[in-house]
Amino acid sequence: MLKNYLKTVFRNLFNNKSYAVINILGLSVSLSAVILISLWVWDEWSFDRMHSKRERLYRVSTTFDIQSNNVFPQTPPPLAMYAKSSIPGIEDACRFSNSDAVILLPNQQEKFSEQGQYTDSTFFQLFDFPLLQGDRRNPFQNDNSIIISKSLAKKYFGKADAMGQHILVGINPLLKESKQPFLVTGIMEDLPSNSSIQADFFIPFNLLKKRFKDNDTDWGHFSFRTYFLLQKNTNPQLVEEQLVKLQQQQRSDELFKKLVYFLQPIEKIHLYNGDGTDNGAQQVRIFSLIAFVILFIACINYLNLVTARSTKRSKEVSVRKVIGANRLHLFLQFIVESCVVFVISILLATLFIYLSTPYYNELSGKELSFNLSDPHIWLIFSGALLITVLLAGIYPALALSAFKPVQGLKGVIGNIGKETWLRRTLVIIQFTSTVILIITTFIISRQMIYIQQKDMGYQHENVFVFPQINFLHHFESIRTELERNPSIKGITSASSIINDIGSSTGDIDWPGKSTKEAQFMVNNMVVDHKFLHVMGMQLLAGRSFSGRLVDSSYIILNQTAVREMGLKDPVGKTISFRNSPRTIIGVVKDFHFQNLRERIQPCILFYDTNWALGGMYVKASAGKTAEALASVERLWKQYNPEYEFQYEFLDARFDELYKSDIRAGKLLNIFACIAILLSCLGLFGLVTITAESKIKEIGIRKTLGATILDIMLLVSKNLIALVSLSIVIAFPLAYWLMKRWLNNYAYHTDISLWVFVGTGLLVAIIALLTIYNKALKAARNNPVNAIRTE
Repeated sequence: MLKNYLKTVFRNLFNNKSYAVINILGLSVSLSAVILISLWVWDEWSFDRMHSKRERLYRVSTTFDIQSNNVFPQTPPPLAMYAKSSIPGIEDACRFSNSDAVILLPNQQEKFSEQGQYTDSTFFQLFDFPLLQGDRRNPFQNDNSIIISKSLAKKYFGKADAMGQHILVGINPLLKESKQPFLVTGIMEDLPSNSSIQADFFIPFNLLKKRFKDNDTDWGHFSFRTYFLLQKNTNPQLVEEQLVKLQQQQRSDELFKKLVYFLQPIEKIHLYNGDGTDNGAQQVRIFSLIAFVILFIACINYLNLVTARSTKRSKEVSVRKVIGANRLHLFLQFIVESCVVFVISILLATLFIYLSTPYYNELSGKELSFNLSDPHIWLIFSGALLITVLLAGIYPALALSAFKPVQGLKGVIGNIGKETWLRRTLVIIQFTSTVILIITTFIISRQMIYIQQKDMGYQHENVFVFPQINFLHHFESIRTELERNPSIKGITSASSIINDIGSSTGDIDWPGKSTKEAQFMVNNMVVDHKFLHVMGMQLLAGRSFSGRLVDSSYIILNQTAVREMGLKDPVGKTISFRNSPRTIIGVVKDFHFQNLRERIQPCILFYDTNWALGGMYVKASAGKTAEALASVERLWKQYNPEYEFQYEFLDARFDELYKSDIRAGKLLNIFACIAILLSCLGLFGLVTITAESKIKEIGIRKTLGATILDIMLLVSKNLIALVSLSIVIAFPLAYWLMKRWLNNYAYHTDISLWVFVGTGLLVAIIALLTIYNKALKAARNNPVNAIRTE
């Protein structure tokens, strides 16, 4: 029987090639999109799920005021060990800190720049990253031990065994005397890309004691990431309260009165902020919904195109019933037909995916692989098959197998060929989804343009920055030499990258400061005297630094700091900053030192010769960046022959802040185009249904004098009405959705009326063009062929 079903299916597909191609192509394109989106979504949700103790692993985040949005994943260094010994619910703890250490190999021409982390020896007890060689319980034999990745071992030592080898490490590249030999005591598997912890090597956390003498006692230095492994059945909220009490026992300052610690499950780090607010989860949900919508649209198209041929199939079904086929046999035949179409589509979709995966990875910034041995792929296939059969197989099978033989032989097809409420509802849902996708695409694109064109408060074009290393000790002579180069407009230095300052303190006081402002935090950056000028920052009052020693007693505030501190005519006033009096000599216009999701916060720029300004900024002349880079690199080889010259353009760093949104916008553009294509196929099917169900009516009307325009309106007016209704329904839904999305940005574009008007016109034009061809063909048919008796 199955053989007979299959023979019938392939005969029908072969005899109706155009319908078969449209059906299979539409379904295969949608399945390709759905599978690619599903791989992306799966990867996003898979972050940090490789650890067997993940249900008990938490990262600690901090805020000094629960009413503020300033939540950061840092803690003071003593918190981990004190909490482990005094809070019963904590089984173990592990701390991390980014390392600026640089690995050097003697007599090796090739230089590598790797990402390192300081960590505790408990690292492999909490996390299940494979340690290929070494002791998981005691990975560091002493403070001069290092654990390197498998890739690092291969790069440095080739086929030789790296275990027991010595590597020269510059703990602090700014200091020549920091170079020390480190013993390789462990080789780990490369950390997976879906881990929030990333590093090429690990060195002992204890080394920080040598750089910061009070590292184990300083409860006010919030610069370290802390993870806790809780005991089974421990309430995380109770531990949060106990951590706050522990902190307040050590520091009773007013600053810590409103301090709150959050324990964030490790599985949620990637998509949520420390306080549980969204940081990407909404985007993943949107893409999941888009995958379902695309598959749903394709299923609607399949349903419509199958029922569009109902007149022809009614005769086939009736003949089969007359010769003895029952309804179950016919139902199974149409289900088999749906499954065959699905299988062909999935084979074609597999080819599309293999061809598009490299481009898709480049676009999405991931390393996704489409492997048929992956059970996740078969889970997606099974889900898609189930949805396709349920949505697009059962209804046509039930409807087509229900024909009465006598009516079917006469070409009377009942309700299946008419515009039922179900079909109207489906086309409304289809086009509503498409309109929402188009509006979403427009607004996300506008937001990306807004970000790229936003005045950041400083000039970031043609500016590159790099760590000075040995430049630091010869900065003024190097600056003088480089400034003579016509390809360079200016040289300056600072303690941080301007669009990611990352340093803040509550150690600030001023006359009139109230107890309500005890938790006032200010971001701060040390700069040299040319910083404001080179970076094109605007002074609203006062002056900049002069480069003299007296500048160490001066500070410059941004507008937000002046406003929130309640200072009037601030220039010339004295405040306390970092336990010393400082005179305000200037007010700088607000500049964005964080991404545009955050409102500009208070900021202080200060001058201090005791701080190492590790970052050098070079501003190149327009069109002369290559020459400027070459000039700097020549000096770099002179002063830093052991180190690779690594630089970063501020423009590129700026784009990096928004790469996930930019990539999501590009992907959304592609999927919106796919939805439009599928919706057009759906309209084609609907016009076909209408034209075939009214074939005799059209013939009679033409013989009575109806024009081509009259016939076209007869065929298409109901569909145009449904598309128009879809547009009306989609507008408020799209507005609500995009309003919520834009609220993720403190600075964002507006939702313009023209976006909705333009989308409505675009969809209307696409719909009319799709309808026009089929309606025109129906209107031009010979009426004699339509009304003759067969």
